[in-house]
Amino acid sequence: MQLFLINILLAISWSALTGNASLANFLLGFAVGYGAIALSPVPREGGDYLRRLPRILSLLAFFLRELLVSGMRTTREVLSPVRRSRPQVIRVATGLRQRNQLLLLSQLVSLTPGTLVLEFSPAADALYVHTMFVSDAEAFRREIRDGLEKRIREAFD
Repeated sequence: MQLFLINILLAISWSALTGNASLANFLLGFAVGYGAIALSPVPREGGDYLRRLPRILSLLAFFLRELLVSGMRTTREVLSPVRRSRPQVIRVATGLRQRNQLLLLSQLVSLTPGTLVLEFSPAADALYVHTMFVSDAEAFRREIRDGLEKRIREAFD
């Protein structure tokens, strides 16, 4: 957490020194600060930050891509006169054990258009997901497990 705050301070300093307080310049300063911290020879007790940040950004990029694809698929279904949807409720077993990781997975699945987490069963370690577009339930489970769940585990373990 300490390295993250140092990185934020470096980004703010970058914006102040360049005289440009735009979001793009702040993000550039954040990237430059991250590089400076990574190349710094000073011993870090919070070295986890340098490993975790790229994985969190990878999770964010993956989710945004899924959000875009699902949004386009759902929009096509709503605007098309032909119905292609095959709604189902699917039980998706999860290997996540931490409550915050399970919460993040359920929220990201629910935020994706065309899917909604109906229930989480703590005893069975499974999510019950309503989905509009699925032809193969096992492929859907694999998509959740190898997509969002894998990236959440990488980012937060």
